[in-house]
Amino acid sequence: MTKALEKSVGRALLVTARLHRARMGERLNALGLFPGQEQALKALQPAPMTMGELATLLRVKPPTVSKTIGRLSLQGLVTREGGGRDGRLVQVALTETGHKTALALDAVWTQVEEELLDKLDGKERKQLRRLLRKAAKGLSKAGVEIDDPEADGDEVDSDA
Repeated sequence: MTKALEKSVGRALLVTARLHRARMGERLNALGLFPGQEQALKALQPAPMTMGELATLLRVKPPTVSKTIGRLSLQGLVTREGGGRDGRLVQVALTETGHKTALALDAVWTQVEEELLDKLDGKERKQLRRLLRKAAKGLSKAGVEIDDPEADGDEVDSDA
C-alpha cells in the first residue's frame, strides 16, 4: 500500500464504514433483518408514510424502497395499504411486530455505536461527529440538504 493511501482520510473512513456495516449486519441478522431494512423500520416508527416519502427520507430510489418494503411485508413487519383519496398512493405502516423490532433496533444501534467509539473520550466523540458532518457538507451537492437536525447546532450529548 502506498504512503498516500495509508494517510488517506477517505480510505480510513471507508474501512471504518465497512467494519460498522459488517458489525451492524451481524446484529441485524440476529433480528432476522438485513442492512438497510433497519433504516426503513426506524423511519416508519413515528408514523405511516407513502412509498415516495420513504424513498425521499432514506435517499434511495423508489424501486429500492419497494424491494425493501416487499421483504419487510413478507416478514410481517409492515403493511401496505391504498391511502387517502388517491388509491394509487400506497401508505406503509409498521405492524405490531414491526414496532417491537424497531424498538429492539435501538439497543443494536447503541451496542455498535459503543464499539465504534470505545477508544474515544467524550470530547473526541463530539469532535468526530462535528468533523464528519462538516466533511459530509463538503461532499454534498448544491441544493442537497443533510438530513441531520443537529448538524449546525450545539450538541447537548451526555457523552460530550
